[in-house]
Amino acid sequence: MLEIYNSLTKSKEEFKPIEEGKIRMYVCGMTVYDYCHIGHARVLVVFDVIVRYLRLLNYEVTYVRNITDIDDKIIVRALENKEDFMLLTERFIKAMHEDCEALNVLPPDIEPRATDSMADIISMISKLEKNGYSYTANNGDVYYDVKKFKEYGKLSGRKLEDQIAGKRVEVDAAKKNPEDFVLWKMAKVDEPSWDSPWGKGRPGWHIECSAMSTQCLGDQFDIHGGGMDLKFPHHENEIAQTEACTGKTSVNYWIHNGFVQVDETKMSKSLGNFFTVREVLKNYRAEEIRYFILNSHYRSPLNYSSDNLDAAKSALANMYNTLRGIKTDKFDGILKNRYSERFVKAMNDDFNTAGAISILFEITHEINRLNSGSKSEAQELAAQLKYLASILGILQEDPEVYLQGGVNALDGLETKEIDKLIQQRIEARISKDFKEADRIRDVLTAKGIVLEDKAGDTIWRKE
Repeated sequence: MLEIYNSLTKSKEEFKPIEEGKIRMYVCGMTVYDYCHIGHARVLVVFDVIVRYLRLLNYEVTYVRNITDIDDKIIVRALENKEDFMLLTERFIKAMHEDCEALNVLPPDIEPRATDSMADIISMISKLEKNGYSYTANNGDVYYDVKKFKEYGKLSGRKLEDQIAGKRVEVDAAKKNPEDFVLWKMAKVDEPSWDSPWGKGRPGWHIECSAMSTQCLGDQFDIHGGGMDLKFPHHENEIAQTEACTGKTSVNYWIHNGFVQVDETKMSKSLGNFFTVREVLKNYRAEEIRYFILNSHYRSPLNYSSDNLDAAKSALANMYNTLRGIKTDKFDGILKNRYSERFVKAMNDDFNTAGAISILFEITHEINRLNSGSKSEAQELAAQLKYLASILGILQEDPEVYLQGGVNALDGLETKEIDKLIQQRIEARISKDFKEADRIRDVLTAKGIVLEDKAGDTIWRKE
């Protein structure tokens, strides 16, 4: 039985889809004015694993992850660069897709863009106007009248009278109430704009997601996800907009992943303590970043540090080393045993990837124990290790390739040179020239190459 922590009810609940066997899921994607940072990577990886696991449970999942390609920050960056905003967004959409591919994040089924959804956005604002939830201010902007929506605050738990404007919500004298948020902004000089019943302008950030989610998934869908920072005001405003249009509960389960922290402080661009995926990839492999993200429960804070990434690197090397030389091709799919049962139990408990990874380590230890005896059972468990790890999107490379990967760029040393030095060392040991054998080992160690002597053979891996 799958249980999910629902941010709306603030409790863990048994998951029941609206339509049996099918799941409709929407996740707030990137605002494409810069490269993805580690906080974005966490959203991408977390919901990628959730979709993978739901499909393992035989649900037919429709996964929608939007792209915000018109927004205040995009306009500001384009003006700073003296660049057309569409060229800017295309460049960073391409970069985002490259980062996703590197992190082994599967593409969503639908990836709508705000700029392609203008008809739906304008239609939704018109309906809000018709239903009495919006007003046109004296500056020409159209605002949502928060006091008209009686359940405002039900997601964040904040009382209306305690609300403050969110960081993307403009405090404007034209508003009736400080909490009101913009639905449609009147065009300004040198800004992109679209025709609408209220004149040329562009949408507010919140209405974009309400329009795209309902356009792709209907008035009601199963899961809405995103980072904790979006709970208020963005997701709160989405609920107010969508439910004022439809008169229905828009989403049954709200899932929010926790913040990424640096030295116990929330990572943010304003503090200057953020790291792009591309920066981190200069020092760590994408799979190490993915493992680092999944080794914490998605709702917990994730503390970014070189120590934690080094631990991820070491853990993956350990598991790949265990799989090295074991044939797993004759096994396919999940094997029913105590390991798979506990893996599924962990994932059924609100997608507890950290618990699931601990099961992978138990399997790794058991394979190492069996390798000195029952080879066939070790093969079977190795296949299961790879299969369960595939649900998390890890351990899918050839172990030899992974463990020796990146060496060609290490101090100019190529694989053929390493093999030649290892052969010279073997010959030195055979002739009992241990001084020469030790010298060769020291040369390789200095270049980041670890040697392992096993059963009369020598294998190597990158440190």
